[in-house]
Amino acid sequence: MTGDELGKGRRLIPRQRGLAQSVEGEALGLPRSGEPMPVNVDAAHPPWKELMEEVVAPENIARAMKRVIANKGSPGIDGMTVGELPEHWRRNGRLLREQLLAGTYKPTPVRRVTIPKSGGGERELGIPTVTDRLVQQAILQVLGPRYDAGFSPHSHGFRPGHSAHDAVLEAQSYIQEGYDWVVDVDLERFFDRVNHDVLMGRLAKKIEDKRMLKLLRGFLNAGVMLNGVVIDQEEGTPQGGPLSPLLANVLLDEIDKLLEARGHRFVRYADDCNVYVRSKRAGERVMATMRKELAKLRLRINEAKSAVDRPWNRQFLGFTFRDRGRQTRRRVSPRAVEKAKDRIRELTNRNRGASIPRVVNELATYLKGWLQYFGICQVPRPRRLLDKWILARLRLLQVKQWKRGTTAYPRLVALGAPEPAAIHTAQHLRRWWYAAHSPGAHLAMPRAYFARLGLPQLAPR
Repeated sequence: MTGDELGKGRRLIPRQRGLAQSVEGEALGLPRSGEPMPVNVDAAHPPWKELMEEVVAPENIARAMKRVIANKGSPGIDGMTVGELPEHWRRNGRLLREQLLAGTYKPTPVRRVTIPKSGGGERELGIPTVTDRLVQQAILQVLGPRYDAGFSPHSHGFRPGHSAHDAVLEAQSYIQEGYDWVVDVDLERFFDRVNHDVLMGRLAKKIEDKRMLKLLRGFLNAGVMLNGVVIDQEEGTPQGGPLSPLLANVLLDEIDKLLEARGHRFVRYADDCNVYVRSKRAGERVMATMRKELAKLRLRINEAKSAVDRPWNRQFLGFTFRDRGRQTRRRVSPRAVEKAKDRIRELTNRNRGASIPRVVNELATYLKGWLQYFGICQVPRPRRLLDKWILARLRLLQVKQWKRGTTAYPRLVALGAPEPAAIHTAQHLRRWWYAAHSPGAHLAMPRAYFARLGLPQLAPR
């Protein structure tokens, strides 16, 4: 066994009190993950037969319907909205229950939509019909607790009681221990390349209800509606349905078990996996092993985005780390800052025509969510610089809305700017960015001015 291995068995990382546990919701697509699941399943010996009876149980359907309605979401190819679901189930629930119990329920093709990815390009989503989302959610509530009981404690994505913060804190603890090389594994189009046969083989190892296996295969093979034509899906599990995260964890749990058996320190959040080792050579060996094992699952590593490197040169879930002597500190990654700036530019666009109070209100909603996620950063400088940049954007917006120096001058004086500074700013009003950074604009619109309008401060005071 190498120096990078700890021996057999799992290694639990205690959470930091008052940090990860206090995070609720999924701000910016993160951090608290997973759907609420019932706790009346015997984790040691969960039953895997007659699962469909549990799926169609009235209390399970009621809980699933409540979750689907709360999640809102767009209609599928049939155009039905979540608001129409209760009445639809009232009229057709008996027939749907019979179909599920008989194993004759047939999922509908998903509606294909694309959304921009933060790193460039587009991500394809498959939006199931509202009825299919209800059925998937009901299945998730039955299968989720059974599978979750056996998942690795180092897997944090889309699991109840786990969060992105937990993953980041665990990664930081490894670096602090001296495992300061990371094998950063990015899977190439993971959700699009999931092999149906491989996944069904893993599911069949535990699920004994043939109706459930048939239904899960039906969801995988439902196809995609694109421009009115149904395209068959031979691989992939469309992102957009409640079941996709669970199916991904079932497949990748095999990799988790391998890493655990070899004693590696690792963290996984969905398809983002980081393994921490003591040397570059050890990291290269782990990367070679990962390629080999992932190939068995018919998956490939994205070589352009994966690497063996120092943790502070990589980003993980929007965070990176700063090594200062004996202390490893969390910081927001440069890419996450640029992503935030892109959104702030949209909200403070000079051509929107929105009033400053309205812009600040919308900006505050976004920044509070951003701060809820990135508030655990221990390096304040990136957030301090972002605070200054936001104030400059708001001053720029206000200066442009005044349009003329004759309008700006009395407004600046009324806001508290000395007359000489107000005159200087008004004379250079057409040089928008210069005017926004002038002493007159700073004195008239300090941080406290925007704070009174409700703008939160990102950096600690």
